[in-house]
Amino acid sequence: MLETIIKNRRAVFPPQYNDKPISKEAILKILEAANWAPTHRKTEPWRFKIMHGESQAALGVFLADKYKETAKFFSEFKYENIKNYPKKSGCVIAVCMQRDPKESLPEWEEIAAVAMAVQNMWLMCTDLGIGAYLSTPNLVKYFHEFHALNEGERCLGFFYMGHYDQALPAWDRSPIEDKTHWI
Repeated sequence: MLETIIKNRRAVFPPQYNDKPISKEAILKILEAANWAPTHRKTEPWRFKIMHGESQAALGVFLADKYKETAKFFSEFKYENIKNYPKKSGCVIAVCMQRDPKESLPEWEEIAAVAMAVQNMWLMCTDLGIGAYLSTPNLVKYFHEFHALNEGERCLGFFYMGHYDQALPAWDRSPIEDKTHWI
């Protein structure tokens, strides 16, 4: 069962989502899975900001306006896509990391712990039949202007989720033997 869930995990993008809402219970179940990720020295650095409903539209407007303000080459098409992307989702979660104030371990280990929390979320979404996609746009560095973050906390990306109707394509990987060297 776990192997099947791992192999069936896919990026499912907001344009593929339907209008079926994601329940608060499902969101909490997904976040609970994240909370069981491995964490060195038990720092549990993952932090999540949930945008569900009207706050999704506000996020889209904020990101689009920030894109317009900072883009070297502005595109109206890209502006509209950025603005509408969160609204196409059943829920958007800002994935943040709270740096250990003592810096008792390398930052990359805390980033890795957050990444493992996201993988747990993605696997739980797969199990629940919810599509998911992690986006790490350059605009995440401005998230603190949209929503206050604690000292030492930063946004690493956005986790988009939504129900979908279409079948997902089969995927294949090159053999693990091509990536393994026994010593």
